[in-house]
Amino acid sequence: MFVYVARHGETDWNRAGRYQGQRESQLTELGEAQAQALAVALAGTSASRVISSPLQRCVQTALPIARRLSAAAETDPRLLEIAHGRWEGRLRDEIERDDAARMEAWRDRPQTVTFEEGESLAAVAARWRGFAAALPGNNDLVVVTHDVVVRLAILNAGNRPLSDLWKPRVENGGYALFEVREGAWFLLEECHDAHLGTLLADTSGQAL
Repeated sequence: MFVYVARHGETDWNRAGRYQGQRESQLTELGEAQAQALAVALAGTSASRVISSPLQRCVQTALPIARRLSAAAETDPRLLEIAHGRWEGRLRDEIERDDAARMEAWRDRPQTVTFEEGESLAAVAARWRGFAAALPGNNDLVVVTHDVVVRLAILNAGNRPLSDLWKPRVENGGYALFEVREGAWFLLEECHDAHLGTLLADTSGQAL
């Protein structure tokens, strides 16, 4: 079974450098174009299911894929982004000024951070493992989720530590490709983005 784990298209909060977490934000025009390009790229696969985080930026990305594959766009709350708690809705520059120690830890030692009124990486990793272990059948599928969840899927497949969170490359509208054999996940491609062409977002200013 092949599983395509995609990050949603660019959002207005991505572009502004605002932490989203589990709050809602909308795709930008670029994000919508990325979703369409992703749908075209995945149309040639044998995937027959599309499962998305319930947040609208993921649903908006999943719907064009589902239409191309003649599948329903299902949702699963285990695919939600990490809850950034009190950081949500705030600009990255504000956090760097007002919560500098936690920001430094999030950048350098992310496995040590639990967000106030939010989650830890370990909690999100447990959500992902529960989702991955519960997938039924052998049908190829597309998963549309968030930056941190894509990263954790990559780390989990390689039995890598949470401290490696920032090492994988993840792009808006790109996907990681896995093969699942007898319940074990194997990473085949970390970040497929050839379909995006000139549609790559500038992630350097995003609040991740």
